[in-house]
Amino acid sequence: MKNYENLRDTLLFYGVDCHQPYYVSSGNTIFEFPDKSFRMDFYSICICINGEITIEINNKLYTITKNSFFISAPSTIVRFKAVSIDLEIKLLFFENNFLLKNMANPFFIEKLSLFQHSYYSVINSNEVEAEKLHNILNYLKEQSKRNGKFVEDIIRTIIVNLLLEAAHIIDQYKIQSSENHPLNNSLFYKFMTLVNENCSKHKEVDFYANQLFISNKHLIVLSKKATGKTPHQIIDEALLKEAFVLLSTPELTVSEIAYRLQFNSNSAFGRFFKRYTTISPSEYRIREDV
Repeated sequence: MKNYENLRDTLLFYGVDCHQPYYVSSGNTIFEFPDKSFRMDFYSICICINGEITIEINNKLYTITKNSFFISAPSTIVRFKAVSIDLEIKLLFFENNFLLKNMANPFFIEKLSLFQHSYYSVINSNEVEAEKLHNILNYLKEQSKRNGKFVEDIIRTIIVNLLLEAAHIIDQYKIQSSENHPLNNSLFYKFMTLVNENCSKHKEVDFYANQLFISNKHLIVLSKKATGKTPHQIIDEALLKEAFVLLSTPELTVSEIAYRLQFNSNSAFGRFFKRYTTISPSEYRIREDV
């Protein structure tokens, strides 16, 4: 099975040939889901209208039930574990560059403090809150069918309203305050972006400090203040996520994965993987197939 690393490839799995930088679903029942872990390189919002779905997000298990919603940033790794037969969900996918076009603040989404776990949040909202989000998504779906010069701007405005409403709900649940959310620090956000883009090629803290034009010591202080973790730990976590995705691709051997992640040997990759998961890459692959 391939990894769904962009919006169009993800939608093609469901038979949707989408050439837009955004997609909003009809909310109809979905009968098939990918059975392996995959990385989503776009923003997503999922609202559960009925039934429930058990989903693994960045290797943590959640059950999303009626009125709950899930919101995630690019680089989130997802695996669907179990789906009820009466599941109905409403989905929105959009690319970052689409939303930020003509927007003065490139860190608009980060400032909203949407993500409890740096890349995603799972919120058990109530019926009134969920209905607000659902209504906005329905309006978005309706407007996406229009043609005209200003349709894309209308779509952006609706998505912004949806994100603001979601941020308001998340703030009410006190998941994170806007003052202490780590990604509100633009320099730390740039570090995280660099890590996601380069972790398989550059594992040294020096590289990221140089790219940010700061000292290693400054980067360590910045990282510890934002997350309580060292830059090295953050780099390793990103590298581990890449390993999870690649191990879900049966066409690649463990040796090929070690090479792609630029480990100097299979055993070095194995030691790295086992240090964080307590099992070998091959054992993880067997569990994925269960």
